[in-house]
Amino acid sequence: MKHLRVTAAVDQERAPPFYTMLADSPAIEETRILEWNLTGGGVETVLFAVDGDTEPFAAETAPSVESVERTETDGRWTHVLVELRPLETPLFDAIRAARGRPGIVVRKPIVYRDGDMRFRVVGNAAALQAALDDAPDAMDVRVTEIGTFHGESEHPAAALSDRQREALAVALDLGYYDQPRNATHDDIAAELGCAPPTASEHLQKAEAELARAAMDDLRSDRHR
Repeated sequence: MKHLRVTAAVDQERAPPFYTMLADSPAIEETRILEWNLTGGGVETVLFAVDGDTEPFAAETAPSVESVERTETDGRWTHVLVELRPLETPLFDAIRAARGRPGIVVRKPIVYRDGDMRFRVVGNAAALQAALDDAPDAMDVRVTEIGTFHGESEHPAAALSDRQREALAVALDLGYYDQPRNATHDDIAAELGCAPPTASEHLQKAEAELARAAMDDLRSDRHR
């Protein structure tokens, strides 16, 4: 069973207004789909968490939206319950179609930020490939990570490459993360047998992956 992290960049000239509002509104830092009720009759109910101004969700700015109900802002996030017609929002409907495919699961949250859509998918290799092949032409779909799925209890370090884990282990052993710092990139590179810029790259990628996983878990816990 495979686990993919996916980023979808959408052609701005072909992006529908609702997608642009979710992913690229200057008033919204980030939007997350937390839950999605797959109802019938062409209208579905979606629970969003919004970091920013939720006024763009008003029905008059998005013709596919039937109704909007907003909570008070809780620190950073405002929760928005939206009834909408995904069939009238093609790129939004693409996620709906993917979630209905046999052999794969699109995991929540689905994140809209900086014009892109980010999400995680679990499934068998053939079904995942078919879903990627059938992505709309307006979407540039990139797999940013691929691995084996081991369940929610999997440690974030499992997503790191062997070389990234080795670099972190050496950095910890040498005191790179101590205060004050007791090692440099040159010291780590000497232990790894590589150039200092290469050691730095391994550490930066590993640190970014762990930070991303930690923030994803924190945000998911806050929104459950």
